[in-house]
Amino acid sequence: MAGKIPDLKVSVRTGTGKGAARQSRRSGNVPGIVYGGGQDPLAIEIPFNDLLKRLKAGRFLATLFNLKVEGQEDVRVVCRDVQRDKVKDLPTHLDLMRLRRNSRVAMFIPVEFINHEESPGLDKQGGTLNTVRAEVELSVIASDIPDHITVDLTGLNVGTAISISDVDLPNGSHPTIDRDFIIATIAAPSGLSADDEDEAAEGEAVEGDAAEEDKSED
Repeated sequence: MAGKIPDLKVSVRTGTGKGAARQSRRSGNVPGIVYGGGQDPLAIEIPFNDLLKRLKAGRFLATLFNLKVEGQEDVRVVCRDVQRDKVKDLPTHLDLMRLRRNSRVAMFIPVEFINHEESPGLDKQGGTLNTVRAEVELSVIASDIPDHITVDLTGLNVGTAISISDVDLPNGSHPTIDRDFIIATIAAPSGLSADDEDEAAEGEAVEGDAAEEDKSED
């Protein structure tokens, strides 16, 4: 589930418009705006190097932040857009949206796969895990945004397709897409046909049955 919410420190920006934004950039900052939450928009700026470091770390647009502005109460925000220079691809402006604790927001949540060694398809049949979606967009409550969702690979054979309906999602979360969709598959080894996949799965079943018979004879 959600861990500690990271702080995002910004300053109030004096003036609005293109001129004020250019002055902010000349001062080594990236201008931005905070909106929503039933309050007036607030012009802000953040040090360029701080923002660039966070962007390089990844998941900036999928993280809930505790916005800290001197002289104001902390508020939770998510970034809804980072505008970049078309040539240098460096940040030039950002939009932050305020959230109430019970607000619902669409966020891309990482998918974590566990128990690879407990999957016959991966451990014994030589298959590979083909990740279709490394992240899944979920509608979540702002006060309880999960760090990830977990896919248990235990018992899965070659040829298995794992759909979102197969995953236990955190309470209060649901996909933003109404239809069922595939997250990952266990693909056959290169050169293995569909018939071979079935035979491999059947082979595992036969081995399991034989082992049970041996136990019963003992």
